[in-house]
Amino acid sequence: MIEFKSNILDNGLQVIVHEDNKSNVVAINIAYLVGSRDENSDQTGFAHLFEHLMFGGSKNIPSYDTPLQKVGGENNAFTTPDLTNYYLTVPSDNIETGLWLESDRMLSLSFDPKVLEVQRKVVIEEFNQRYLNQPYGDVWHKLRAMAYTRHPYQWPTIGKEISHIENATMDQVKGFFNKYYVPNNAVLVISGNIKTNKAFKLAEKWFGAIPQGKEIKRNITEEPKQTSKRSLEVHENVPANAFYKVFHMPARTSHDYYAADLVSDILGRGKSSRLYSQLVENQKLFSEINGYITGSIDPGLLTISGKLLDGVKYEKAEESLNNVISGLINNVVKERELEKVKNQAVSSLAFGEVQILNRAMNLAYFTLLGDTNMVNEEESKMKSVTGEDIINNAKKILREENSSTLYYLSNT
Repeated sequence: MIEFKSNILDNGLQVIVHEDNKSNVVAINIAYLVGSRDENSDQTGFAHLFEHLMFGGSKNIPSYDTPLQKVGGENNAFTTPDLTNYYLTVPSDNIETGLWLESDRMLSLSFDPKVLEVQRKVVIEEFNQRYLNQPYGDVWHKLRAMAYTRHPYQWPTIGKEISHIENATMDQVKGFFNKYYVPNNAVLVISGNIKTNKAFKLAEKWFGAIPQGKEIKRNITEEPKQTSKRSLEVHENVPANAFYKVFHMPARTSHDYYAADLVSDILGRGKSSRLYSQLVENQKLFSEINGYITGSIDPGLLTISGKLLDGVKYEKAEESLNNVISGLINNVVKERELEKVKNQAVSSLAFGEVQILNRAMNLAYFTLLGDTNMVNEEESKMKSVTGEDIINNAKKILREENSSTLYYLSNT
């Protein structure tokens, strides 16, 4: 149970405070409700670019990292299709340094052309190294483009293609910032060794005067229901043949989300899962295989991915995989197996609440979802999933006409 208090400043910034006096640090987490799903199809990668630009100096602070390091703080950030998250930890006595830094870059970036060019090169290099020149690096470019035909989940957070970042103008960058990096599109979480009243006062002190942005009217195209199987075969210089199969699944706030999550766990979480025990250990078709979900705010993907052993034909591997899926759909899930995956999921939730920073991130995420207290309901919702829920959701999700399959063949 994570105790918290919440408040909304006049400029729309949502402030969540979680007091934990057993900690000697304070975590400051700011999550902006902007990710790659908010981008235009011809200007992708902007949310990820801003993950970098936000560390390039702001209106009154030329260097973000230097003041934070001087007071013993650490920071980082990440971008997803749904949000961009910035976080730091500082000794509790130095909390105002962290709030000063975060508030100044929310107020305004420096928009120094030199900073844009430096970060542009960094992102392009990352695009090349991690996605284009790395074995299997472009898998999610291909999978997303195949699985999504209209929704902006059809490209990954790095962007659809390098040229979109190469050609990004300063006006486009400023426009993206002014639209999304505003108080009324953000959540500030202060977590750790600080009194709740003091935290709210400091939030008002450092963020209260930042102007509210214009109301954001999202018109994200809904992905139509998939009615036929899709597949793609590619040949690349990779170490082994790989197999990827994705199915559309419920959104993060759906009642069925937790059952779908457990379906993926039963199929492919760990060495005791059905796919691993049957296709790796028993039939020796794959060297590795996993099942997992994207966990997107909008309807996401349940994914099965694996590497084939040398000499194994795709037809045989896919047939055997489909037999495992049929076995799940057409038979009762034993209570022991269901309890095992539930215990794994609950353990992961509990482990995620150990660190003060993780608690701050979770509070920010569920606030953006619309209900902060969902952070305290995850365990009960997971535990309430029945065997019947598993079968019903498996039948809805694991249909061939709801699937997109990527056959990634090795040229070597």
